Amino acid sequence: MTLTIIQILQVLLDVTWWVIVIQFVLSLLIAFNVINMQSNFVRTLAYGFDRLTEPLYRPIRRILPNLGGLDLSPALVLLAIAILRIILNNIAASIVLGGA
Repeated sequence: MTLTIIQILQVLLDVTWWVIVIQFVLSLLIAFNVINMQSNFVRTLAYGFDRLTEPLYRPIRRILPNLGGLDLSPALVLLAIAILRIILNNIAASIVLGGA
């Protein structure tokens, strides 16, 4: 049962990873005027991804100093996800090896 929970958490971390990457790429495309925010679809998509990622970024943005236009919070969240994946993999490995 514990391995199942770990696998579910890993899937959720993977989905979160991709949501952050997609939101980051979308924000770059908008910032460099590659895609137009006048489009209702693009505006809705950007708003939706911002709403999904903002709760993850907010605590980090409170701690980090203001760097002007540079936002390091997505990179720090991705780093935290990578660390959590390593921890979950080690827990799963110890369960498997301990149960053998």
